[in-house]
Amino acid sequence: MKRILPSAGHPALRACLKVVALFAWLLSAGCGGPPDVESLGWLAMGTTAQVSFKTAEGPCAANERFAFGEVKASFEEVERKLSIWRSDSEISRYVSLDQVSPETRPCYEAAFALQRRSGGAFNPFWRGPAKGPDLGGIAKGFAVDLAAARLLRGEGVQRSLLIDLGGNLKVVRGTWRTGVRDPSSTGGIVRTLTLTNGMACATSGEYARGKHIRDGRTGVPVTNDVASVTVVHPSSAMLADGLSTTLFVLGREHGTAFLKEYYPEATAYWVMRGP
Repeated sequence: MKRILPSAGHPALRACLKVVALFAWLLSAGCGGPPDVESLGWLAMGTTAQVSFKTAEGPCAANERFAFGEVKASFEEVERKLSIWRSDSEISRYVSLDQVSPETRPCYEAAFALQRRSGGAFNPFWRGPAKGPDLGGIAKGFAVDLAAARLLRGEGVQRSLLIDLGGNLKVVRGTWRTGVRDPSSTGGIVRTLTLTNGMACATSGEYARGKHIRDGRTGVPVTNDVASVTVVHPSSAMLADGLSTTLFVLGREHGTAFLKEYYPEATAYWVMRGP
């Protein structure tokens, strides 16, 4: 069962229905085939968001209400503070790292570390209309981590639960499987990944939105032989988010070396373009 909030009549939500249905179909619990999954979806941070439960583990009304409220509140908090499109946001008033809130500081620090370590391939200072940094390449993953932490602190999650924000996934509880899409086909899957408690993954590619990923060193759209790269991290959706973009820009050879040197705990799955 899948539910999209607030209204499936919204044009953006109508476009998301097939995506949500495909994603829920990909989730499985082993050789027994896809389990019953119930997902609550809505629009957040300019993309689709959802929390998913395995209904085979029992009634989930209370868990749904608790999880939906906590996750939605977390995403709204991050958007209020880190949206460059809001004049009243923290990031729109950015002057220095010393002045940011303790809650968002880890996101700034992670973005700046990626910039330094990648030689500017990941660059939070050139995107969009921002005069200061724009954390759009890492903030969705950060929001997912924040939401997962809130859920675990509240101890209200007793069943398998997965958070998804625009393809940034994190397992709060349980074991879930998802697929790496084949960019050369419609609905094809080239690899299945298993994620367990705390694990996160994110994918960067241009098969859905065209050439939107730019090299932070030049501002020019990336042109290499990478079709997509999926990063799995044992604990951080924020790093999976930022690393997937960084590796896409660096390419497979340099990206693999970069990951091994600075983030050896993460794993990258590459899909390369054909000849």
